[in-house]
Amino acid sequence: MQITIRLFAGLAELFSASTLTFQVPEAPLTAGSLKAQLAASYPEAAQQIHTSLVAVDHEYAPDDTLISADAEVALIPPVSGGEPEQTDGETADGLFSITGQPLNAEALLDKVLDQNHGASLVFVGTTREMTGDQRTTALHYEAYTPMALGKLQEIGSEVKSRWNANCAIAHRTGLVGLKEASVIIAVSAAHRDICYEASRFAIEKLKASVPVWKKDINDSGEAWLGSDPKAEQYKPL
Repeated sequence: MQITIRLFAGLAELFSASTLTFQVPEAPLTAGSLKAQLAASYPEAAQQIHTSLVAVDHEYAPDDTLISADAEVALIPPVSGGEPEQTDGETADGLFSITGQPLNAEALLDKVLDQNHGASLVFVGTTREMTGDQRTTALHYEAYTPMALGKLQEIGSEVKSRWNANCAIAHRTGLVGLKEASVIIAVSAAHRDICYEASRFAIEKLKASVPVWKKDINDSGEAWLGSDPKAEQYKPL
C-alpha cells in the first residue's frame, strides 16, 4: 500500500518537501507501526519522527488507529515548535480563521459581542524581541490549516459548553514581525470572572493542541520552537 504523508515545520525542512510518498506492506497499517517503519527507513529523521504525532483525516491518531489507503495522513511535530504551502482558511460561521494577513482585534471582538453579556476580553499574542538573552527579529508561523480550524472550533465549542461564553480565534501564518499579532482570541460572557477563565483556557488549549508551529528568526540563524530540545539547533540564515 502506498500512502502520502503531509510534513510540517522541522520535518518538512529535513525532507526538503511538504509531502512524503511511502510504501508500506499490505497488512493492516496502524499509526504506531507507520511511525516505526518511517523511523527505520529514515534513521536520520528517527528522533523527530518518534516525537511527532500521527494525524488521520484531521484528527490525532492513537498508535492503534488503522490507516486506510485513502486516508489523509500527516506527521505532526510537537505543536508550537522548509516552508510548505501556506493556505488561508475560515470556518463557515467566520469565528475561526488561519490567515497570512494582519489580524484585526476590533473585527474579531465584534463577532462575539452579545447584548446579554456584560464582559468581553481580547487576548493578543505578539512577537517579543527578547527571551532571556536571546534576541528575536521575527517569527515565522506554519499551520496545518484544515486540522487547525477543526481544533479551533473544538475550543470554541468547549468554551460555549463550559462557560456559556462566545469565542472567536484568528491565527496568523507566515512572517510576523516584532510587536505584530500572531494570535487573537475574543471572548464574551455574562460576567468578568467567567470571561477571564474562558479566555485563559482558550489560549492554553490552543498552544497544546492546535497544529501551528513557530520558527524563531534572529541575527545568528533560525530554529523551530517546541520540538525536542536535542533537535532544536539554529540554522544559519
